[in-house]
Amino acid sequence: MSWLVFAILSAISAALVSIFGKLGLQNIDANTATAIRAIIMAIFLMGVVIFEGNLGKIPVIIGEKRTLLFIVLSGVAGATSWLFYFMALKVGKVSQVAPVDKLSVVLATLLAILFFGEKLSLVNGIGVALIAFGVIMTAWH
Repeated sequence: MSWLVFAILSAISAALVSIFGKLGLQNIDANTATAIRAIIMAIFLMGVVIFEGNLGKIPVIIGEKRTLLFIVLSGVAGATSWLFYFMALKVGKVSQVAPVDKLSVVLATLLAILFFGEKLSLVNGIGVALIAFGVIMTAWH
């Protein structure tokens, strides 16, 4: 169940990203703000890696070309996600942008089924469908 605790903490943190981001974007360029945010994230995360004593693992990861490729692709996908998210927050309402952003849940689930052969229970499938329905309702209003 530790995954659930971490997922809830992730959701709380992501909600704060939306609120703090919207407050910070009022009179500045969204892309520049995203870049500054990424630098702060990198510094913070390097601190976590150092604190955990995992700095020596960086060369190992860099040495594994396939792993590094997917980490780079994930980083690029994350960066473009945040660029678009902050651009949307700059001009849109948090109450609309944040839920539409969560369409990523539906897309990630579909891609996990396609690429990893993951199976959904009936309850999970209904939940994912409800998320999709909620996104449509949020965007429509």
